[in-house]
Amino acid sequence: MGQQAPIQFDRASGALEGANLWERTAALALVTGSKISSHFSHMGYIACANLLRKTLPERNIAIRLNPDAVFEFPYGDGYWSKLLNRSYNYEDELELLFANSIDVDYTLLDCGANYGYWSVLVSSKPFGSHKAIAIEPSGQNYPKLANNARVNGNRFETMKCAIGAARGTARLSGTKHEAFSIAGGASAGGEDVPVIALDNLIDDGKVAATGKYLIKLDVEGVEIEAIKGGARLLQADSVIMCEEHGSDRSHAVSRFILEQTPLKLIVFDPRTNRMETVTELSILDRIKVSTHVGYNVFGTASAFWQDRINALNAKTARRMQ
Repeated sequence: MGQQAPIQFDRASGALEGANLWERTAALALVTGSKISSHFSHMGYIACANLLRKTLPERNIAIRLNPDAVFEFPYGDGYWSKLLNRSYNYEDELELLFANSIDVDYTLLDCGANYGYWSVLVSSKPFGSHKAIAIEPSGQNYPKLANNARVNGNRFETMKCAIGAARGTARLSGTKHEAFSIAGGASAGGEDVPVIALDNLIDDGKVAATGKYLIKLDVEGVEIEAIKGGARLLQADSVIMCEEHGSDRSHAVSRFILEQTPLKLIVFDPRTNRMETVTELSILDRIKVSTHVGYNVFGTASAFWQDRINALNAKTARRMQ
């Protein structure tokens, strides 16, 4: 590779090591930008960070997320650099569920894993050292995912494919690494990638039909296809965690879960600080306040996970008293 060793950053202490003066200055700019832009859902942050990145030497930054988790990515990356801001929480409603499930023997299926943030975290000791399978189709992202598996002792498995309704091949395209999608069909750019269905993980002996699963579906526009391909897995003790885009005022993914599947639809409501069971989609009109970010919704048919979520709500209520 010929690249320098990664810059080291510890989120707990704020210590930044191995950076030159310009890289330190850039870190300050990235943190300040994140703090300011956090007041309006980080609007414009990615574009500004990616401009700044052009002035930096090409090297990685290794962020210590906790004493047993290191997450590496190219320094200055617009999407992930917000982690330099120690008051920033990435998808805190997911972290809430993961942190509350430390004692559960579950496997994380990290679909659309990008560089593997959640697989790194969930397989770490403070989160219960869970088994994780990180699935990422992009030829550009996959090496970075595999690198994060390696720097964390290869404690989670990686697979290079996309998730869809059935086995096959699809065209993956896009300009941002966090938003590559197979939803667009054939396009001039992009790459052909293998596609599997969630239920093929059972067929291929990767997972058992009877286990407990948290399934993160960050599959950029093919969530509904992915859910269709996971009927058997979703009958097990599973929770799917899907992104609803803020700009989708029809709430297509939630509508599909609610109207076309046996799953209960659950969403984190910042107003009540609770995981609320959704029977009426209008609640999403209120929760999805920003059109350019994603909101996570949860679907489960499992009595076990519903009990866990109820217990989590009760715990939150006690804390707030």
